This record gives sequence, C-alpha cells and structure tokens, in this order.
Amino acid sequence: MSGKNVIANRYEVIEHIGKGGMADVFKAIDTILNREVAIKILRADLSTDAVSILRFEREAQAATALSHPNIVEIYDVGDYKGHHFIVMEYLPGRTLKQVIRARGPLLNEEAVDIMKQLTSAVAEAHSRNIIHRDLKPQNVIVKADGSVKILDFGIAIAKGSMQLTQANNVMGSVHYLAPELAKGESASPQSDIYALGIVLYEMLAGDVPFKADQAVQVALKHMREPFPRVRDINPTVPQPVENIIMKATAKDPRQRYESCVEMYRDLQTCLRPERANEKPLVFDQPEPKKPRETKPKQEAEIRNQPKPNRISREEKLQKERERRKLLIIIGAVAAVIFIGIIATLFMMGILHFGPNTVLVPDIEGLTREEARVICEENDLSLDEVNVVYELTENLENGRIISVDPPFNTEVEKGTILTITVSSGIGERMENFGNMQMTVGRAQEYIAEKYPLLKVNVREEDTGISPGMVTRQEGIEPGTLYNPAATGELTLYFQPYLSVTIPDDIIGKPLNEAKEQLEGMNLRVDVRNRDTAGMSQQEIDELKFGVVITSEPTPGSTYVQRENNYVVLFYY
Repeated sequence: MSGKNVIANRYEVIEHIGKGGMADVFKAIDTILNREVAIKILRADLSTDAVSILRFEREAQAATALSHPNIVEIYDVGDYKGHHFIVMEYLPGRTLKQVIRARGPLLNEEAVDIMKQLTSAVAEAHSRNIIHRDLKPQNVIVKADGSVKILDFGIAIAKGSMQLTQANNVMGSVHYLAPELAKGESASPQSDIYALGIVLYEMLAGDVPFKADQAVQVALKHMREPFPRVRDINPTVPQPVENIIMKATAKDPRQRYESCVEMYRDLQTCLRPERANEKPLVFDQPEPKKPRETKPKQEAEIRNQPKPNRISREEKLQKERERRKLLIIIGAVAAVIFIGIIATLFMMGILHFGPNTVLVPDIEGLTREEARVICEENDLSLDEVNVVYELTENLENGRIISVDPPFNTEVEKGTILTITVSSGIGERMENFGNMQMTVGRAQEYIAEKYPLLKVNVREEDTGISPGMVTRQEGIEPGTLYNPAATGELTLYFQPYLSVTIPDDIIGKPLNEAKEQLEGMNLRVDVRNRDTAGMSQQEIDELKFGVVITSEPTPGSTYVQRENNYVVLFYY
C-alpha cells in the first residue's frame, strides 16, 4: 500500500474508512470506470492463514453469487502483491445501528419497511443456499433515500459446506445469536430469521432484548429466558408487528417462520387495519404428564401386598454411589457445554479477560491517523464513513474537534466512535445590517475579503437612509465562513431616492438651481464651460452665471446613489 496507493493498476486509494476483524476497508476511485468504490483488503497478518483466506474468499463467492438491490454489489476480487482484496460498491450512509443509537425507536412504518427490504434480501440468499450467520444492524447500511444494503458475508456458509471456526459451531454477535447456535448446533435459515427478529425488535425498542455484563450471560439468556414483548417498551407498536417478532424469535426453530418469504408476506400486511385486533401470539407449551389414575380396587391390592424387607445398608450405599456418579456426569456435561460457549465467545472476540469496558481517550486536536492508533490501543475504532466536517476558529484542517461518546465516557470495548473533524479555519461573517454601510460599499468590502462569494442585492423599504444595508440572507451573521470557498449572500437595502430632473433649472442662476436640487436631497456638482475657441461675438451673446444644461438632462429620471451627482453646466 505504498507509492501512489494504486491497487492492481486501477484502484486509487483515497482514505481508510473502516476496520473489521479480518480486513481493512478503504474508499477508492476506479480509474477505468471513474467511480467511487470500497475496497476490503485482508489484513497482512492473516494473509498466510489458510482459514482466514478461505473465509475471505467465501465472502467474495457468497456476495458475487447474489444480485439483489438490498445486498452490497461486488465488482471485482483479486490478489495484489500478496494482499487479497474485494472491490464493492461504495455506500455513503450510516449503519442501522448508528441510526438506532441516534434516534432511538424508529417509526413503525419505517421499521417495517426496512425489515421488508432485509427479509427480501435474505430470502434471495437462502434461495441460493447461502446463510448469512451474522445479521445485525452493524452490517446494514441505511442510505439517504431510506433504502438499505446488507454487508459482510464473511462468515456466510452454503448449506452443507465446512464451518470456518475452530469451535465448529457459533459465529456472529452474541446479541443476535439464535439459541440453537449457542448450543453448538449448525446454522440454518431459521437462525438467520431469529437474528432478523432481534433486529426488528431493536428498531422498535431502541435496544437489544437481552443484555448482561458478560457475553456468555447474554447467550444463556437467549437459551433460557422468555423473549420480552416489544409492546411493553413501546406501546405504539401494533400487535401484528409484535407477533412477527415473537414468531421469528421462538426458542424452538420449528415454531419460527419456515422461510424469509413467509416472514416477508406477514410484514406486507401487518399494518393493515383489518389486522388491528389480532391477538398476541402465544406458543403452546408441552403439557406436563398427569399421574396415572389408580382405581380403588388397585389401591386395596397395593395396600394388601406384603411389605418388602428392609433395604440393606450395602444397597443404600450402592444407590448413593450411583446417585453421586450421575450428578458428577450431569455436572461434567454442563461444564463442558458452558466451557464450550465461553471458548467460542472468546474466539469470536465477544468475551475478554478483565473488564469489558474502557474510557473514551482524549483524541480532540489529533489527526485522524493519530486518533486511530490510540483508539486501536484501547480496543475502540473510529467511524470513518460518517465523519462530520466543520470550520473552526483555531483548529487546522484535519484535526478532530469532538468525539461521540465524549472523552472519558465509559464504553464497551469495540465501540465505534463518531468524530467531528475541522475542515479548516474560518472567519465569522459580518453583520452588514449593523455596520451603517451602504450597499455599494458593502459590495466593495465583500469583493475584497471574500472574492469567491456571490452577492445579490434586493431593495427593502424600512424607512432608514437610502442605500443603507438593512439585513442579509444566505450566510447569517456570526457564521463561520471559509473565505476561500464559494457561496452566496443576499443583501437587502433601503431603496435609493429616485426623482425627475425639473425642467425649470435651465436659465436659472446657478446658485438658485443648485439650492433647488439640493432641496430635493440630490448631490450637485457645477462645472464651467470653456469659452476658448469662441469668437467675441459669440462670447457677447452668452448668458453668464446661469444653467445652460445638465447631466442627466431635465425631464429624465435620476437615482441618487452615494457616488453620483447631478452636474450643472454654466458660463
């Protein structure tokens, strides 16, 4: 990744935008097709690991086998100087997780619409025997138009293919983990449907259904605890929508939707008025076996049977030893299952030794590269897709202004931090309405200080002195503005005085005509005509000291601006 940062003589790397467990993601330009792309590059330390390479190749194979408007499109795959890479469409936007964190519960209609897109996409994958296995809001991009795209098929499997984990069982995030996966069973379409049910719950509740201090406790909750009802948290959720969540997240996979197609069809009608009175969905639990009835005659026979001899001490000891042996076996089996879950969660990076939280480091004022290094040291990462850029008064371009969550906040390891970055040092825009400045002078001032700023002028009668700026629009006073940037500003000003030059000034004594015009609030200049070149006869016929003509001429309309005059000519 050195030199000109061009991969395969085609993809020019622009910036680092993300990092996962296996790969780094970069924004780049496809120099042949002249379009933005995202490139996922397998980390160098994994480039010789056969399982990691196989998982990386499987992601490319899984995604390229799919063509759906709600699944990220793969353009190219390859190996460049020992680095395996996948080229995919660049998706500006926020993850669904970021949307939920920012807004809390989504509108019912919005959540259902997103879920219809997701079930449609997953149904397409299932139709090609591909199980995603890591469906969660972090792997869903929400675009500006409301459409969504599923990312990351890195742990997807085809039915019957080899599992790519050392534990050979569980993958994905523990908060979206189906109970059967936590028990070590194979992934299936129903385990993807369970994860979709969790995602729908999170969109409507604003949080995941099961939380605990340790990941293994979350996994056990998925296996043992009843699934919470979303209407207890968000009563605005219609009953049919809650029923969809309950069916998708049934503990028994056989009680879930048979397919994503069936779930999609349920989503299509869940908000219709005719389903408003639907009853809450409750799954039938197996009834406990009733004790066999004993007839009176049988009871008498039992009572009349001879009592057995006392059990010998040796028999009692033998039974006690067998009971203890059975308890030891049961305890050992439970311990193996528990250790297996913990080991799997460690390998997934979900469970850690020691505390699972860290304090957000102070990265304000640092460059993004400096902040990235510090965050990685603290098991955190930067959201480099949804960066906010703002002008500052004293922080140079590229420096971090603020971070969310804020500095010194306690967060879980693996948290993605949102940053606001300086786009340069700006200047506070003046308030031209308070500067006692004419519109002409204001235009000159702006042209000198903000040469790329387009200025529009509009008249507005407020009764103040003619030509004075009254207010501005486009860039509010006090706003930080980049003098080197283009922009547009509208200045409103008091209309200038407009009059008709009177006809009777011609022939009037110069002083009288000047006083007459000045009485009309006009600025007047007088100029003497030169008599050089005239004959004495012509000079004798001239009238001296009176107005002989004017500019503008009598009868014409004149607008009195700050830099013009009515000129009177005389001999």
